[in-house]
Amino acid sequence: MPLELLRTPPPRERADAARNRAAILDAAARLFSEHGADAVSMDQVAAAAGVGKGTLFRRFGDKAGLAAALLDARERELQEAILQGPPPLGPGAPAAERLAAFADAYLDYLLEHLPLVRMSETAAPGARYRIGAYRFWHRHLAILLAGTPDPDHTAHALLASVAAEHITALLPELGEQRIRSGVTRLWRQTIA
Repeated sequence: MPLELLRTPPPRERADAARNRAAILDAAARLFSEHGADAVSMDQVAAAAGVGKGTLFRRFGDKAGLAAALLDARERELQEAILQGPPPLGPGAPAAERLAAFADAYLDYLLEHLPLVRMSETAAPGARYRIGAYRFWHRHLAILLAGTPDPDHTAHALLASVAAEHITALLPELGEQRIRSGVTRLWRQTIA
């Protein structure tokens, strides 16, 4: 399947639904930033957004769905940079350089939004692998790894090294710089 077909499409909705969605996402982003995602309830988000709890739950299902919606715009930006941005993240650079650039860009995204990514990836067993963005990241890596044995498995293995739960556990012990160095080194070694 071409990578472009895995890109997350922007949502289409009625004007009133779009206003409610924007109010909910703004309120959630503010509350999560101020108090931490784990400390904020869906009731608090609904009240801050000025919508009923039913609207919030129908639209997002649960806090993990809300986290995924908050991450959507940033994921689409990264997807666009991979598809059409300048090298080395975008097309035109050797696979090893693109792999290292993606590792760095993905870690930027992950570390900036770690609690939300963790929430979206761990909402239910296997949730991480059902997220559309994960399928996009996996396909991108598999394409870059085309000359290696079993690119599909290797892409999953590389993405396992940047799972939000894994990074959350390692961050206090290793720190951001060691994690970045280690991930980049690991990813480069797979294609060398």
